[in-house]
Order: sequence, then structure tokens, then C-alpha cells
Amino acid sequence: MEPKPLERLEFEAGALIKAHPPQWHHRNKQTVYEIACSSGFPFEGRIAYARWPEVKPPAEVVAQSEFRVRPGVFEYARSAGSPAVAWHVNFADPQLFFAYSSSLLAQDELQVAEHPILGSLRDALISRGMRPATMDEERRPTPVTISGVERRCAIDTLPNQQAGRPAGLYGNAFARATRDQVKAATTPLSPPTISNILPMAAPTPGHGAYEAEEIVYVVNAAYTGFLAARRESEALAPKGSRTIIHTGFWGCGAFGGNRTLMTMLQALAADVADVDIVYWAFDEAGVRLANDARKRYERLRESTPSVPNILDDIVRQQFPWGVSDGN
Repeated sequence: MEPKPLERLEFEAGALIKAHPPQWHHRNKQTVYEIACSSGFPFEGRIAYARWPEVKPPAEVVAQSEFRVRPGVFEYARSAGSPAVAWHVNFADPQLFFAYSSSLLAQDELQVAEHPILGSLRDALISRGMRPATMDEERRPTPVTISGVERRCAIDTLPNQQAGRPAGLYGNAFARATRDQVKAATTPLSPPTISNILPMAAPTPGHGAYEAEEIVYVVNAAYTGFLAARRESEALAPKGSRTIIHTGFWGCGAFGGNRTLMTMLQALAADVADVDIVYWAFDEAGVRLANDARKRYERLRESTPSVPNILDDIVRQQFPWGVSDGN
């Protein structure tokens, strides 16, 4: 089934940032924004926003997508001359970008800090009486695609003893950092680069073993988001483009999701949506876990192409919920 967005809007970036300048409620976020605007490049281009209804995956796996696991955190650079269209998952709250202005710097807020016009987008939607969300009122997934977003700066959140940031700047550590530490870790991009952002909300944190309904939610959310990104990619680059999704341990930080399970389900969603994955796994331990999870899924795929059968097998494995990392 061809998905049609629930809502679609386009904005001119310069007009958007002028009408709805981001509202920062913490000094360190304001510092980052000042650096993001320091290059002298104006906010330019057109931003396309769309929110998509839940789409259930097809009954069988017919594609085998490329799934590359890398250490580290998201990289946004696009290879010169590549026909692929890259999308970066935003590990979203059900309320789109709701904590962007706060002292927090988890994955969602970090992405908005580096792409500050995303805060303007949220505020513009609210001003129109719309509900910026990645879930509907019945808590079904409604992923969002946002193309043409300027990345204005890069923030190094990793621990760096020599730079005076032994704990890094990720999560709650950002709020405790000094202005000088934040300035030293933030680099303006001159000129800005362009990103395509894919906000998706993982399921509400649970406990014990995952229920079948929770697993189905994850697959449907990821499949809907990946398929929507593919459709948008085909419009952005209609001549044989390939969609690449940059993701990682989605829903496994503050939400306490199971890393193995969330990796397996994203691999399944990528196959049925026919998109490729670049999976950022932080460190070598994360790389090993993600590769093991991918191989675990591939063994299921080899035993049966049936999506319901694969999901039934995963449910029977009784994957346990983890605990929040506090960020």
C-alpha cells in the first residue's frame, strides 16, 4: 500500500527562523545556538515536513538490505557523487522535539541543537493549532519525515579528559558543563550541511518480557518510518536513488529498550521497506552486540520469509525490558 501523509507542509527556512526563533531555556543551549549562527551563513532552503499514518508490513521478506554496523555516533557527511539519499533517525518522544529547549542533551535534543530550525518547526506547528507528535491519540506510531534541514554545528559529546570534559556532554552532563566547556566542544559548520531527519517514537517503557503487541508496535513504527523515508527519497532524487537510514540503539536509552531486540526488529523493517541501514553502535562492545543481533535475525529470515512467523519466533524468545540510562 502506498502511504499518504496525514499532513504535509513546506517552509522557507529564512522565514521560518524569523517567525519562530528557537526558544532556549538553558544557558548552554543558547551558547550552542550562538555558535550555530556565528558562521555568517543565513538560514536558507526549503524544509518539507510530513507526518505519516501507521502502515503494516507485507507478509513476506522479499529484499535483503545492506546492514552496516559502525562504532561511534551519527555522522552526517554524504559521499560526493553518491546517488543515495540519507536519513537520520531522531529517537523521538511521542511529542515531537518537546524537550529541545531544556537542559537535556540526549539523542533527540542533540540533533535539534545541531539542527536548530527543528525547534522552530515545532513551534510553527503549535502556532497553527497542530499537534506535533510521533504517535496518535491511540498511541499508534505516526513517524515524521523532515527533509532539507541545515546542520549548523557539530557538538562533541564524547568524554575527553584532556579537554576538561572527563564525563563528556551527553545527557544530563550537558547541564552541568560550563559555558567554556560547551564552546570548546561545539564547532560551527561553514557552510552548513543538509540533513534529512526521521523522528520515530519507540514504545512506552515496559517491564518483564516484551509483549507481542510491543514487538508489533516497534516493527510497524520502523517499517512506516523507513518506507516514508524511501518515498520521500524517490521524490528528492528520482533517478535510481537508494535510501540509507542512519540509526542505532533506538529506544534503548531513556526508554530502557532491549538492544538486541531493537536491532533485530529494525533489520527486519529495513528488509521489508527495502532500505539500507548504517547502524551506529557507540563502541566495540556495541558493534559486537549489533552484529550478533543482525546475524540472529538473518538466521530467522533464512528459516522462513514469513514476517508473522519471524515475529512469532521473536516473541517466544522472551526478550526482557532493560532499565533507563537516566538521560
